[in-house]
Parts: sequence; C-alpha cells; structure tokens
Amino acid sequence: MRDFAEHALDLLLKHDMAGFAGLWAEDGVLEFPFAGPGYPKRVEGRDAIREYLRDYPNLLDIREVTAKTVHETADPGVVVVEFTVAGVVVASRKPYELSYIAVITVEDGRIRHYRDYWSPLAAAEVLGGELTAAFGG
Repeated sequence: MRDFAEHALDLLLKHDMAGFAGLWAEDGVLEFPFAGPGYPKRVEGRDAIREYLRDYPNLLDIREVTAKTVHETADPGVVVVEFTVAGVVVASRKPYELSYIAVITVEDGRIRHYRDYWSPLAAAEVLGGELTAAFGG
C-alpha cells in the first residue's frame, strides 16, 4: 500500500489527473467529508472522478510534496496518507501550500474508496475565493 500511495502522489506531481483518476475502480468513490455547502460531498464512478479532477492543474500547479507520512493500517487494503503540497495558484501566480489527509481503500489494485480530508476554508483563502469554480460548487 505504501508504494500505491507513493505512485498516486507522483501522478499528482506530474499533473497526470487522468492517470490519477485511472487508479479508481470503475465504481469507486471519492468522498469529501468536510465539504462545505454547495460543494460535492461524493463523486461516484471513475469517469465522474476523471471529469471532476480534469481541470485541477489549471487551478493549482502542484510543484512539490513538502510533507508526507504514510500510515499502514491493520487492514492491508487501507492506508492513511498525510501530505502537504506546495505550488502556485495558476490564476494569481501566488504561492500556496495545503495539507490533506486521505484514507484510501484499495481492492484488486484499484481505489474503491478515497476519503479526502482537507479544509475548504484554507483552499478558498489560497484561491482568493475561487473555490466554487475550482471544485465544482
């Protein structure tokens, strides 16, 4: 699972959102437990996830992972990844840094469920109020 998590982060650094979305099972789920009002709490299915993530590199130019801890769990199919990414907000060219915690469940080499814990308020601040456009709100 550690290698799987490393590969996923590498795809993000390469701005390969199609490749990142391709890690999901066809009926996999991307969930945002901390999503604010008007933002999606769940995206279901690989195709919908690919569409949701498609424009991410046009909003945030991820340039490095500044912190990363991978926690393997008692369940060999579940990993918890704490990570911080840094880069540039494409529209404003301002630097940003955001932290995430992802709880990832993998079956048969594909993501079945990905719970993405991040702060919508911190993201909105970094994006200068552009969160609605950025994340499907």
